[in-house]
Amino acid sequence: MTDDWQRDRVGSALRGENPTVLRRLGAGFAVIGDTQFLPGYCVLLTDTPNVGRLTDLPKTRRLEFLAEMELLGEAVENVCAQRDSGFRRVNLEILGNTDPFLHAHVWPRYDWEPADKVGRPVWLYPVENWASSLGPQHDSLRSELTAEIDRLRP
Repeated sequence: MTDDWQRDRVGSALRGENPTVLRRLGAGFAVIGDTQFLPGYCVLLTDTPNVGRLTDLPKTRRLEFLAEMELLGEAVENVCAQRDSGFRRVNLEILGNTDPFLHAHVWPRYDWEPADKVGRPVWLYPVENWASSLGPQHDSLRSELTAEIDRLRP
């Protein structure tokens, strides 16, 4: 993957050029994470350019975004629990400290994580873990996540 789309993740998703998009939802895009050191990591991107915070959206869109964050979290939970007996839980986070656009992280967590990391925030993993690792080896995971999102959508 080239990184052109990474410079404008929301715009590239809107143009159909973001290769990480799993599904367009009502208030955003469900995308698979660039890094997969915790298999199943996904992100919900806003579909509204120049929105930096949840509170930048009108109340109805905020609630829609949060509902879609929950839906993506459930999809990740279901797929990861089916794929890996060491699955523990899903962590949901809206941070925005690095990327200036509204997005929510959906982190699967596993029993097999190192003891000094398993109960701590994923952000404490070493920088080496954050190198882009998404590739064709994740095609089946992508397909399963997309199918589960579709199954769960009202």
